[in-house]
Amino acid sequence: MKTVNILETPIEYLKGVGPVRADLLKKELKIFTFNELLHYFPFRYVDRSKFHKVSEVNSDTVYFQIKGKIIDMHKVGQGRSQRLVATLWDETGNIELVWFKGIRWIIDKISPHKEYIVFGKPNYYKGRYNIPHPEIEETGAAKVNLGERLQPFYYSTEKLKSKGLDSKGIQKIMKNLVPVVKDHLYETLTPEIIDNLKLLPRNDALVNIHFPQNQQILNRARARLIFEELFFVQLTLLELKIIRAEKIKGHVFSVVGRCFNDFYHKNLPFELTGAQKRVIKEIRADLGSGKQMNRLLQGDVGSGKTLVALMNMLIAVDNGYQACMMAPTEILATQHYNSISKMLKGLDINIRLLTGSTKAAERKIIHHELQNGQLPLLVGTHALIEDTVQFKNLGLVVIDEQHRFGVAQRAKLWKKNVIPPHVLVMTATPIPRTLAMTFYGDLDVSVIDEMPPGRKPVKTVHFYDKDRLKVFGFMRKQIKEGRQIYFVYPLIKESEKLDLKDLMDGYESISREFPLPHYAISIVHGKLSSKDKDYEMQRFVKGETDIMVATTVIEVGVDVPNASVMVIENAERFGLSQLHQLRGRVGRGADQSYCILMTKDKLTPDGWQRIKTMVSTTDGFKIAEADLRLRGPGDLMGTQQSGIIDLKIADLIKDEKILQYARTTAIKVLKNDPHLKSKENEIIRKQLAYLNKNRTDWSRIS
Repeated sequence: MKTVNILETPIEYLKGVGPVRADLLKKELKIFTFNELLHYFPFRYVDRSKFHKVSEVNSDTVYFQIKGKIIDMHKVGQGRSQRLVATLWDETGNIELVWFKGIRWIIDKISPHKEYIVFGKPNYYKGRYNIPHPEIEETGAAKVNLGERLQPFYYSTEKLKSKGLDSKGIQKIMKNLVPVVKDHLYETLTPEIIDNLKLLPRNDALVNIHFPQNQQILNRARARLIFEELFFVQLTLLELKIIRAEKIKGHVFSVVGRCFNDFYHKNLPFELTGAQKRVIKEIRADLGSGKQMNRLLQGDVGSGKTLVALMNMLIAVDNGYQACMMAPTEILATQHYNSISKMLKGLDINIRLLTGSTKAAERKIIHHELQNGQLPLLVGTHALIEDTVQFKNLGLVVIDEQHRFGVAQRAKLWKKNVIPPHVLVMTATPIPRTLAMTFYGDLDVSVIDEMPPGRKPVKTVHFYDKDRLKVFGFMRKQIKEGRQIYFVYPLIKESEKLDLKDLMDGYESISREFPLPHYAISIVHGKLSSKDKDYEMQRFVKGETDIMVATTVIEVGVDVPNASVMVIENAERFGLSQLHQLRGRVGRGADQSYCILMTKDKLTPDGWQRIKTMVSTTDGFKIAEADLRLRGPGDLMGTQQSGIIDLKIADLIKDEKILQYARTTAIKVLKNDPHLKSKENEIIRKQLAYLNKNRTDWSRIS
């Protein structure tokens, strides 16, 4: 049988699986073949050669192994609520073992007054520890051989567990799999890479990741597989960059004409920062190169990304092309449209807004003007990617908050012209280097790392619930000085599961503290109709209300220079990047602005760390790094959207050093052999083709 046939064997043919379990593995874990099961790696290992005493049981260690005697065993309760309780004793104390299922089988297996080895996860209940559903074996029968000292643990699901595929069950089928495939595993890296980095051969790594002989070889197996995973991710991204540079032509914007110059000399709202000038120069070089631009523009909240994008959209118009800007929400699209329209006031440049709320008559005009070229600039939501939206000559696409769009959605903008338009992706969430290198490794990156002149850093302070009256006093003082205030809540309706202040209760209590006719309050949340939301926001924008009580719907899209205070209720419940986005809503005027983080009196370590980070820095990149450490990359970027990233073993935070090696190695390989055509790189080329066989042609997508 050929190697590929064994590895691609359907999972139902593995001993211990069968059709029912196979169906569940496919649905729950997307495991269809022997190879996919082999690459389902353990998330933890427990050293089964170590024993603890009963007195050492605590909530810090996840799993315990104890040797002791069963001194008592009895059933508790009746029917479905029945459970079996046994007491295990050693010289330091005793602990209860509890079973809710398989009681008859356990009773037959255990005899009082014999010595057993018990392994399980402690649970704290009613002031004492117990171990629910432990593994239990007589000391004489329990043989832990060298290859099983480090027991692997696998993630499972409730449905899998119901069919015996908990961690232990997955371990059992993995024991059946490894001997079948271990002699058919092929190498994916060249001898040169393996020798230079002193990596374990692939077959040794895959066997030892599941059943490590010792800790040292486990470390080497992990390092090998992490490197391999990150190396092929980097190779894919860098190859896309080469393909784009060689094959995908771009519109040439050679002229800087009337639109750009009129705007620059007459309407520029403030002098450009050095960072903005540098970024515009980088983008202009791309637009004139004859190759399609694919650039990521990073900049903190309020750093002037929209201005940079507009100036490049004007260059497109000067060269006879159309430009569009796509935003993820109607609020943000409307905000961009309003701010760009304001900046273009007095210049003869047609711009329109297209969203889901745009009326049919207005749509008809937009479609007509787009097709005959009378509409050079269009701002909108995902409505822009509808098939009915046809441009005469689309030359530049600006995508804001890119990670909120799916890859397939963004790809549709490519089809709006025969030669794909230039693409500028903007993000207000600064991306840590490791993420940028991995998620955007195929894009050129520009960073605006300066704030416009005259902006004062926002002062961030932390108050507990007990300090609420102080906060209200400060708010009254600010309102008296003519300022406005945001008051943000995490939820609209009360949740029984989470101890959070909800928006409606908050609105009522704030209304009591700030009553009419002395104060006016707006309320905005996602459940309001667009019309009502707009009305409430406009009242606040015009200064008709003093306080806006809102959910995170205002995280993006509201620009009120007179709003100088942001109060965030239950701040410990928000992610760091979200807190940073909310803070960015204030500090847009010349006055000193404040961000007040309200929390309950007791905080978890993670909650405290988030608050501490926010109070200590306004640097978006430092905040993004901290957020990455606390939450992991999946939450930040949405790995499923990226299309390329589906990491099985690598951790972008912990494995940054290996990521650097992987990227450096990938660059070196492609520098010497850009299309991997040499005989030496044949195994790399084959593995890359195998990994990418089910992927869309990402070289056509930003």
